[in-house]
Amino acid sequence: MFTRFEEYAASSMLGHPDSPPRMQGKLLFDKPWERQVFGIALSLSKAGHFEWEDFRQNLIESIAEWEDGYCAGQPPWDYYERFLLALEKTVAQAGVLSATDMASLNLRALRPSSN
Repeated sequence: MFTRFEEYAASSMLGHPDSPPRMQGKLLFDKPWERQVFGIALSLSKAGHFEWEDFRQNLIESIAEWEDGYCAGQPPWDYYERFLLALEKTVAQAGVLSATDMASLNLRALRPSSN
């Protein structure tokens, strides 16, 4: 069950370029790391570390970068890969963690390389 903030965050993306995958109206997570990174983003924003709208704008930019750079040999589209890149950028911009802390945290470690 979503809190008011979580409902706001998820619904603010509906019908926009950054809208997360859904199935029958519910958020769709194919892999555990996708749910984890979504939860991390919500938690950090809810705790006041950055504005959700700042994250959304970085996500829209991340998606646009993928679309602009698409070529035949490029890996297939993956929403949560773009989500993770946007989260890393937002955390860095907000100064939530130092560069050293970001490197040691390594958000990419959430995503198993086999997935």
